[in-house]
Amino acid sequence: MASFRERSSSAVLPSFTATDAFEHIPVPSFLSAPAGSAQWLYTTIAIVLALLALEQSVYRYKKRHLPGDKWTIPIIGKFADSMKPTMEGYMKQWNSGALSALSVFNIFIVMASSNEYSRKILNSPNHAEPCLVHSAKQILRPDNWVFLTGKVHVDYRRVLNSLFTRKALGIYVGIQDQITRKYIKQWLAEAAADPSAKPIMMTCRDLNMETSLRVFCGSHIDDDAAREIGEKYWAITVALELVNFPLALPGTKVYKAIQCRKVALKHLENAAAKSKIAMAAGKEPECMLDHWVRSMEEPTYKGRKDFSDLEMAMVVFSFLFASQDAMSSGLIYGIQHLADNPHIFAKIREEQDRVRAGDYERQITLEQLDEMPYLRAFVRESLRVKPPVTMVPYKTTKAFPIADDYTVPAGSMVIPSFYNSLHDPEVFPNPEELLPERWLDPNGSANQNPKNYLVFGSGPHKCIGLEYAMMNIALVLADAVALMDWEHIRTEKSDKVQIIATLFPQDGCLMKFRPRDFSA
Repeated sequence: MASFRERSSSAVLPSFTATDAFEHIPVPSFLSAPAGSAQWLYTTIAIVLALLALEQSVYRYKKRHLPGDKWTIPIIGKFADSMKPTMEGYMKQWNSGALSALSVFNIFIVMASSNEYSRKILNSPNHAEPCLVHSAKQILRPDNWVFLTGKVHVDYRRVLNSLFTRKALGIYVGIQDQITRKYIKQWLAEAAADPSAKPIMMTCRDLNMETSLRVFCGSHIDDDAAREIGEKYWAITVALELVNFPLALPGTKVYKAIQCRKVALKHLENAAAKSKIAMAAGKEPECMLDHWVRSMEEPTYKGRKDFSDLEMAMVVFSFLFASQDAMSSGLIYGIQHLADNPHIFAKIREEQDRVRAGDYERQITLEQLDEMPYLRAFVRESLRVKPPVTMVPYKTTKAFPIADDYTVPAGSMVIPSFYNSLHDPEVFPNPEELLPERWLDPNGSANQNPKNYLVFGSGPHKCIGLEYAMMNIALVLADAVALMDWEHIRTEKSDKVQIIATLFPQDGCLMKFRPRDFSA
């Protein structure tokens, strides 16, 4: 025991602190990482927050005093709202001010709702250029003529104007009438087999696609190619919504549209090449491509003559977009408006009977269409009440002093809206009412204020085929009224708008067709 006590009392305890104790204990390296990771995490969070704060600051700086959300949703902005756009949403934005602001995926957007500002955008090529929608250049190709500006655009347009002269329209009218009658027979046969109401949205699109392809390309495009373009074109339509996912990743709408465009251009290039061969062989023009090639051979022609097959194909492709979507919308609402307004239907039928003198099998002519002022007034009014296109996006190429107290920043999207101009009660009393008669009085406010009729736009990029579009809608309705009766089956969605590049009834426009009772 003594020995033990001696050793115990002589033992010296080492001096140490708690920290020293842990310093001598080996610690696995992965347990020492959190301090470093936390530092990186805090740094990352700080950077993200700084970027988000910068995003908000930039948005508010660009927006300035314009109506619109005070803050934008980080990164995506109004993207969620734009995925399912509604007329009610657009009306709210338009009615918030003559100019208003929003942001989508950090794309700063200024919307113009007044006639003054909309026309200023459309007529300011030195400050803004058309971009249609954000994905349009990816889908239509950035070298498509619709995106040209300045003198090169003016020269290009001068050439294309020749495709819509009265002489050219005289070539097209026979094709339009023939295909329209084919579809009317088809609709009546289907109705006889099944008299239930059916949506006409897609069948009207089919009619317009076949009409457009035959008017533009004639026999230079075969049935299989025309069918493939028709089947695939819907993918292009849905990708040309005002806002879409901005990257053309596999599976996205824009990616699918690009693949469809490649297929369509291949067929259209082939048609252009065949047209050049046919015209060189001395054949008579039978379509738009033929008329284009032949017009370049005329001694009085002063424009370009070296259009490649691809350039001609891209022009036809751009015309397809306009004719397929805008004309389909106009035709569908025309049929719906006639069914919902039997007194207007009766007046148009009376005009048809007078002009055609009972000969309903004879092909309609341009001269006969000239003798149908009430039909033409109806088409004009129907397009005003339900314009196929309510806005056309432009992009500012430099700072755009659009108003005395506001300048749109360079690189922004600026969107002229047409709806308010077309529903201005000072120009169009009772603007929601369908009144073809307002166009029959040359001294009436409608005809005295052409600046308000923005159905086809304005300025250097005004729709080049407006006469063709109105003629086609009028011709289809003329044949339909002369040969058929129809009933619109209204639903709770009949008056609600579906926005897919252009406007359509949400229920697809349910119709019952039957042959006209000539004994009545």
